[in-house]
Amino acid sequence: MTKAKFTVADYPLADTMPNSIYGKRGIALGDITLEAVVADQIEMIDLQITPQMLNAQAEVAADAGRKTLAQNFNRASELVNVPQSLIMSTYELLRPGRAKNKQELIDRAVHLRDTYDAVLIAGFIFEAAENYEKRGLFKYRF
Repeated sequence: MTKAKFTVADYPLADTMPNSIYGKRGIALGDITLEAVVADQIEMIDLQITPQMLNAQAEVAADAGRKTLAQNFNRASELVNVPQSLIMSTYELLRPGRAKNKQELIDRAVHLRDTYDAVLIAGFIFEAAENYEKRGLFKYRF
């Protein structure tokens, strides 16, 4: 088993390791200064969360014994590059009574897995599809 790069001793990462946190263009958090903003060197994309940062937060959570929180950070890391509209329609589809049948959820899970490499999210949706079927949650309720 490999040791995590980030531990609970590193929390909060923005304060303790600002030069280990990078935005999507590769600019370190420590390099995002007022001067850089005024000089037009910083773009909005530099402030957006990255999968790597969410996975680092997952490592900290796991090291702190917060397994469920770590799993949530890992799943969130897969959603960073998924279009917002797809995330929202998936959320709606997962609400009880919204999906018409199990296959609708399975199709969405396969799409997320195959198109966006969202393996953990797909697993979550596959599990939801099984549980919804067992509990009869495919009946449209609203």
